[in-house]
Amino acid sequence: MAKKGDSDSASQPKSDVLLELLRLDAGSAVAFVGHPIHVMMVHFPIAFVVATLGVDVIYWWSGDPFWIRAGLWAAGFAFWSGVGASLVGTAELLLVRGIRLREASWSHAIAAMTLVAIAGANWGLRLYYPDEVLPHGLALSALASVMTGFAGWHGGKLVFDHGVGILVSPKD
Repeated sequence: MAKKGDSDSASQPKSDVLLELLRLDAGSAVAFVGHPIHVMMVHFPIAFVVATLGVDVIYWWSGDPFWIRAGLWAAGFAFWSGVGASLVGTAELLLVRGIRLREASWSHAIAAMTLVAIAGANWGLRLYYPDEVLPHGLALSALASVMTGFAGWHGGKLVFDHGVGILVSPKD
């Protein structure tokens, strides 16, 4: 029969580095009524990136110029909502040491910034060269969707594996 202390010590990390990470606060510093703002904002660029890809596929299939305008608006909203979510996410990264010290935070930040750059290029292409939506806009939309999955995977890893941003910082 195992002693009570034996089971507790088996679940505790043995590494000093892991113990330090567990000790650090990883709560949200940028929140509204206890809800992390970055987590609330990321749904919009995700939805608009996927919508832009959907609109491009419909335009490719139908050839209706309406879908060029719809893609311009979807790509613009994807870019600008991504900029907003990135600003809040960057604030979280810089303000909370427990987030900043996790490798997945930096992977998520780099993937998200790459996604915002791709979304900006996609919007700019549609704004200045609407005739280039096929094939260039479609390719950028597909690339943005793949990058959304990559950034989202790292963001999910932060939340589900590390508990980042689940609670507002106890300092508040």
